[in-house]
Amino acid sequence: MNPVTIERTTKETSISLSLAPGSRAVDGQTPQIDITTGLPFMDHMLHACAFHGDWHLSIQARGDIEVDPHHLVEDLGIVLGSAILQLQEQLGPVTRYGSMLLPMDDALCEAVVDLCNRPYLVYNAQWPQPYIGSLDVSLFREFFYAVAMNARCNLHLIMRYGQNSHHIIEAMFKAMGIALSRAAAPLHSGDPLSTKGSL
Repeated sequence: MNPVTIERTTKETSISLSLAPGSRAVDGQTPQIDITTGLPFMDHMLHACAFHGDWHLSIQARGDIEVDPHHLVEDLGIVLGSAILQLQEQLGPVTRYGSMLLPMDDALCEAVVDLCNRPYLVYNAQWPQPYIGSLDVSLFREFFYAVAMNARCNLHLIMRYGQNSHHIIEAMFKAMGIALSRAAAPLHSGDPLSTKGSL
């Protein structure tokens, strides 16, 4: 399968992204990941999401982070969500649902996905520390909202508990990567997984 590639340029950000399913379960190959956004913690989170979800992911991005990281974080979600939607269109009928409950030290977080063509975000998180380094954790909701709206998926991200904001958000990103991978697994039948006959 050819990777989905997206280029998005505005007066605030410039993003180039490539996304494709990995093949670790088939041949044991580690997914190819190359991410540079100018926000090291976002690089770390996106890398964790792709690695654990078994996604080949390349992102080269820059933005007006000297003003505020908000524009870049939100636009990264827009582009990643758009790529997930395009990839689903390439794959045809998919498993549709995926979930993962993932621990990281003190934190336990859950991601549940329905690739249903009806965008919705449920985001339940509380942050013991409001910043991770210099990055405002409130920006992560903007990222996940943009992913859900542009992937046209139902995305639930739930923090069960946690005492460290870094651990909480990393558990969320890893869980989302795995849940998306499971939801995007191709079906062998030619019909969408829907009682309506279409999504």
